Amino acid sequence: MFSFLKSNPEKKLKKEYNAKLEQAMQAQRNGDIEKYSFLIREAEELYGQLKKLENQ
Repeated sequence: MFSFLKSNPEKKLKKEYNAKLEQAMQAQRNGDIEKYSFLIREAEELYGQLKKLENQ
């Protein structure tokens, strides 16, 4: 009945994933390749978690 009040973990992960990609892009544009690679790795981990949730 009140399912719209429940938090959606998939939506939260998508938001975090997009934020990491944005940060990675900014790091790459600034020439900080080490930070870029670190952020991309974190984004890939979030993407894996997101896919697990979608498959459930």
